[in-house]
Amino acid sequence: MSDRTVTAAHRRLLELLANDATTECFGRPVADARAAGAQPHELTEIEEAAWLAQRVHRTLRQHRRRETELTALFDTASDLAALRDLDAVLPSIVRRARLLLGTDTAYLTMPDEQAGDTYMRVTDGSVSPLFQSLRLELGTGLGGLVAQTARPYATPDYRTDERFNHTTRIDAGVLDEGLVAILGVPLLLGSSTTEGGKVIGVLFAADRTPRAFTPDEVALLGSLAAHAAIAIDTARALADTRAALAELAEANAVVRAHVTAIQHAEQAHDRLTDLVLRGGATTDVAAAVAELLDRPIAVHGTTGHRLARAGDAPDLTSDALIASTAESRAAARAVPLGRHWVCAVLAGPELLGSLVLFDHPDLDDASRRLFERAGVVTALLLLLRRTVTETENRVRGELLTELLTTPDRDPAGLVDRGRRLGSDLDAPHLLLVARSSAGPPANLVAAGLQHLFGRGGICAEHGGAVVILLPDDGTPPGEAARVAADRLARLDGAAVTVAAAGPVAGPTGLAAAHEEARRCLRAMHVLGRAGEGACASDLGFLGVLLGDGHDVGGFVRTALGPLLDYDARRGTDLVGTLRTYFACGKSLTRAKDELHIHVNTVVQRLDRVESLLGPDWDAPDRALQLQLALQLHLLTDDR
Repeated sequence: MSDRTVTAAHRRLLELLANDATTECFGRPVADARAAGAQPHELTEIEEAAWLAQRVHRTLRQHRRRETELTALFDTASDLAALRDLDAVLPSIVRRARLLLGTDTAYLTMPDEQAGDTYMRVTDGSVSPLFQSLRLELGTGLGGLVAQTARPYATPDYRTDERFNHTTRIDAGVLDEGLVAILGVPLLLGSSTTEGGKVIGVLFAADRTPRAFTPDEVALLGSLAAHAAIAIDTARALADTRAALAELAEANAVVRAHVTAIQHAEQAHDRLTDLVLRGGATTDVAAAVAELLDRPIAVHGTTGHRLARAGDAPDLTSDALIASTAESRAAARAVPLGRHWVCAVLAGPELLGSLVLFDHPDLDDASRRLFERAGVVTALLLLLRRTVTETENRVRGELLTELLTTPDRDPAGLVDRGRRLGSDLDAPHLLLVARSSAGPPANLVAAGLQHLFGRGGICAEHGGAVVILLPDDGTPPGEAARVAADRLARLDGAAVTVAAAGPVAGPTGLAAAHEEARRCLRAMHVLGRAGEGACASDLGFLGVLLGDGHDVGGFVRTALGPLLDYDARRGTDLVGTLRTYFACGKSLTRAKDELHIHVNTVVQRLDRVESLLGPDWDAPDRALQLQLALQLHLLTDDR
């Protein structure tokens, strides 16, 4: 019977182990055997078996708990490994610590290397703003001690634990949060010792009631901290890698842009160099730069006049262009003008013109350098063109001298020489004679060449003045003379008087036009009209006397045209009234008797004359011209 009692007790203990019974249940088989009257040696054997069963039960429960913790730890490590963003990694670490240890709160502090302390980085379960903003100096509080020593510390009641260096600020934060039991473990990179490891943070788990943290819980939180340290380091490395990759991508983009700019500049250089070698014109430069920069381009002379353009280039005011060109010349670089850019075209200190890039306010450095290089190429081409022009004009000057002094010696030979030099002397030309108040005509010749630039013609010194043969484009000679006087004065820097004649064709006609223009120039100085431009017809009756054509009809038309037209339209006789008025010595009374009209009618007709001829019609000089025109009109009138 005794064997059966012991065997039954053993079986009962095994069943309790199999059913994972509570610890209290393992005492019942001993109590039942004692109640059944088991012998002392039997009770001893059953008690030993119960004690062994309780040990096995505790071991199994520890293994299961450890297995659960390890599973949770592995899951945590897997989750942390999947995270790449530090802002996502840190909250996950703190949340897992709170779940694994079953605490009220968990939090993480990290060192501030500049401030030399640690600060609250992430909290989970915290309700106190004061606690969430705490900063811990190294060696103060539980966390400061962990960060300083790189060892875990735990306390069942922080408020009464004298092992830690309490401060008013830390204690106030802990009290405001209501924390009592605290466990803190270091987040270490490298060795687990203070000599080799680096503390990158402290992980805490805390309860609001007293609690003694077991070594297993300390080890569990320490294992989580080890995984967390690796995850944090990995996230930081990935962030650094992403930043490095971003910087590398940015640098690569800069390099690609630089290479593209160099290639673009190389192509532009080759193209512009080819223009110089081929002796291209300014229009070729404008077209090439406009294509390279994808914007309209214009080339202007020193006075702001346009020499060439490419694209839909708008007109600029000459004053603004000249001011910007001066600014560019002083700065030795391109300068902005509103939405446009201006680059002075220079040959050393000499200004040859300007280059304008339109509608490109955001010009980058590479494009600006290309634009400025185009200015250099334009200067080379203008210098080359001017040198060629000056050489040609020296030869043309010899031709001009023979043309004006001996036009009858070999007219056909002169025309043929002119054709070889690119001037068709049989085509109509205006002939201009210019004289500068500055004295010698050398500078004026250079100004005349610039005036002719791009238009053809001949300019040379002859007889102490500068003679310009200008191909006829329909501009009246007087207007051509005034334009030339204005521009030559700006180019020469002194007052220039210009007389014009023509248009005429052929050597003989050009020689005669030169004599007429020369007489007109002399008359302009005598009449006090130096610094102006005019032709013989602009000088009134003196022009009739000085002009080779003696254009009486033109003089009459110039002087009396408005009156003649008015009489023809209205059937009046203002011309006759004016003739009678002058014949009567400008006496209204005698004029009304001669015309057999009332004096008021005479006054009204003279008022009409004034409205047609202008208020100075009765001035001495003008009255003399009108009287001469009235007499010539009588001589030439067919009626």
